[in-house]
Amino acid sequence: MLESEFGVPQVASGDLLRAGVRDKTALGLEAKGYMDKGTLVPDELVLKLVDARLQEPDALKGFILDGFPRTVSQAETLAKMLEARGQKLDRVVAITAPDEELIKRISGRRTCRDCGAMFHVIYDPPRNMNLCNSCNGELYQRDDDEEDTVRMRLQVYAASTRPLLEHYDRLGLLAPIDGVGRAEEIGNRILEALGRKAGVAVSKGKA
Repeated sequence: MLESEFGVPQVASGDLLRAGVRDKTALGLEAKGYMDKGTLVPDELVLKLVDARLQEPDALKGFILDGFPRTVSQAETLAKMLEARGQKLDRVVAITAPDEELIKRISGRRTCRDCGAMFHVIYDPPRNMNLCNSCNGELYQRDDDEEDTVRMRLQVYAASTRPLLEHYDRLGLLAPIDGVGRAEEIGNRILEALGRKAGVAVSKGKA
């Protein structure tokens, strides 16, 4: 929704990592062990992937970072990386929801092995619980979507990512968003926080 609204690409660190694992790149294979355990992939690996993606032509006029940065160290390195290009972050959106709600959402996801389409066993079930609506490919639960792994990720979040929110709050960039409700409702909260209803769009060269 935000990609369409602002005309800039979503850059999701998780997608970049999973693509590296799928394509068996050197960085992807190195990251796989961390992802399977639900622990954070080391900063150096994530930063290399994100840096390369932000240099692609479609990201030059702006971008939406998704799932990155996750630590204060990553945020500080990102700021230096963007400053060197004459760029900066416009806003940091933090979508919050109770842990049990997050576990239900993530552990219920199913992904198509063939086309990558995603479904949810509760909120967006496929017509056939084991097959993709689009290509009839097999649906599976990713290792990092299993409940035990999700709980581990929430523990890592509490230790490593909450200080990041305090960091961006001090910089005056943080926009907390209530993540409970329908997707459209949450989306409208995000747009309002980004000033869209006031006619403010993403500026060129910024995120």
